[in-house]
Amino acid sequence: MSGNLKGLRECHVKPNLLLIYEIKKQENELVLLRLDTHSALFKK
Repeated sequence: MSGNLKGLRECHVKPNLLLIYEIKKQENELVLLRLDTHSALFKK
């Protein structure tokens, strides 16, 4: 990921549905941040 999403991860739930998440290793947490279409997440 890049830009304001740098350091985050993505998972393709469906072909045009992405889950943006972050892994916080020190806290042993998985933080779910956003679920949206590719076009909505990366529109310019």
